[in-house]
Amino acid sequence: MVLAGLVLVVLLAVGLVQLQSSKRPPLKPSGLTVSQMQARLAGSPAPLMALHAQASELLPGNARALNARLTALRGYPVVINKWASTCEPCRAESGVFQRAAVSLGREVAFIGLDSGEASRAEAEHFLRSFPQSYPSYYDQSGNLGIAITDSSFTPVTVFYGRAGGRYIRQGPYPSVAKLESDVKRYALGA
Repeated sequence: MVLAGLVLVVLLAVGLVQLQSSKRPPLKPSGLTVSQMQARLAGSPAPLMALHAQASELLPGNARALNARLTALRGYPVVINKWASTCEPCRAESGVFQRAAVSLGREVAFIGLDSGEASRAEAEHFLRSFPQSYPSYYDQSGNLGIAITDSSFTPVTVFYGRAGGRYIRQGPYPSVAKLESDVKRYALGA
């Protein structure tokens, strides 16, 4: 019994060491301002330019508003990232989304969904510190986030292809390369 307990402690210790060594430091924001991101995305198709014009804004988050936006984006691939400023993995992947959205934002619509956040002020402060080239919808109750992502957790990313197919990924993105690979696979169908 003592030996089994000792083996369990050793296995847990090894697992924790491996977990710590596999963690990458979070990718810092690109340092681009909203204006600089918008300038890089100039010339995008009109429905995508409408998103870029609302960069880092926190919009009212009811289902009708989001569905109207998705209708306006019909025919374009869409990536919805559900996040909360109090979610450490969400904060860590913020730089990943910032870079990918600037890189792919001329052909893919990125939308944020701030879900389950107690206060708009927290989310707005976060977006000032970590600006994005796209708006986020404020979903205080978290109900819209659950309806869109089939999950109460954050972060969750939903990919909609041009033809309407949907893929949901739970968990944070560790790198721009991984997110861009998934955008190409699930949203662009490449």
